[in-house]
Amino acid sequence: MDSCDVLIAGGGPAGSSCAWALRSGGLNVLVLDKARFPRNKVCGGWITPEVLRALAIDPRDYAPGRTMQPITGFRISSMGRREVDVTFPNIVSYGIQRREFDEYLLRRCGAQVREGVPITSIERVKNDGVGDAWLINGEIRARMLIGAGGHFCPIARSLNNTRNGNTNGSHDASQNGNNEEPVVAQEIEFAMSPGQAAQCRVQGETPELYFCEDLKGYGWCFRKGNLLNIGLGRLDQRALPEHVARFLEFLRVSGKVPFDLPGRLSGHAYLVSGYTPRKIVGDQVLLIGDSAGLAFPQSGEGIWPAVESGLIAAGVVQSAAGNYSLDRLQKYPALLAQRFGASGGILQSLGRRLPSGLRKAIARWLLTKPSFCRRTVVENWFLHAA
Repeated sequence: MDSCDVLIAGGGPAGSSCAWALRSGGLNVLVLDKARFPRNKVCGGWITPEVLRALAIDPRDYAPGRTMQPITGFRISSMGRREVDVTFPNIVSYGIQRREFDEYLLRRCGAQVREGVPITSIERVKNDGVGDAWLINGEIRARMLIGAGGHFCPIARSLNNTRNGNTNGSHDASQNGNNEEPVVAQEIEFAMSPGQAAQCRVQGETPELYFCEDLKGYGWCFRKGNLLNIGLGRLDQRALPEHVARFLEFLRVSGKVPFDLPGRLSGHAYLVSGYTPRKIVGDQVLLIGDSAGLAFPQSGEGIWPAVESGLIAAGVVQSAAGNYSLDRLQKYPALLAQRFGASGGILQSLGRRLPSGLRKAIARWLLTKPSFCRRTVVENWFLHAA
């Protein structure tokens, strides 16, 4: 039977960052992922320089042979209304391709990695008198589990099954929690032909963001060289198809993307901070990244919270010095709150409290103001300058 000190479920940015940070602590770390890398990942695919600094990545080292689109501004609007350009004299973000970025992080993390291995069972067992351990798939024994498998992470479902009256003994990894309010999104990323690239009016240095009138989501159009990423995410999944269809029609009629897309948009879901009751820490287990529901509520960005939560979790695990009881891990949520601050924002508060008509009018007015678009939408929500 195989054994390790820490088993990380998920090899995306959260899991890879955590494994990378744990490598200096002398722990035996194993990363499992049901996919084989490089794998396609539905995501807008942009990162801030803060992500690169946190992971000690020099963009000049990463860029050769990979997608690395410099971003120096954003175009902001309530869909179909006046557009506001927010520009900067320097690079404020980079567009990346997730299949490249995620594989890069996983290969350099320094941990053992097993790809193509889904988690089918999770059990608590006695560890030969040393203390309780986890038994994964009936064959891997681990002292500590870290869930980094995204919204449907089996570790997250195992930890949160106690809310449905299950015990802490054997868990069914197919069950999911209740009372969650995920963001649902549809998007597509594809390589444009030379003719399509000539017709596309979206500039790579300036991603375009279009907020829905009811403030429950936004669409984006993001060019990375000859790649084009289009998508829309919302907190209201029932209205998603209607808003996606309206957004795609807007892009066509406006001439921004006048050609037919090469296929249907793919769907995915994730939780944003402040919109989920998900438990993120327990005895010998904690959650990071999307499995913990840490995406920013204003922008939906998940890569930076994934990376930061992975690094914070690694510090908590190392400081536990082999005692991974809830008491020793309990500081993890407080450290996350300290790092990310309060969730929410002006438009989100308005969207929850005001009547629909007044909410839409105020939103449309705010999103025509250059100062609001720059300071609140771009610098605060998307670049996290504060």
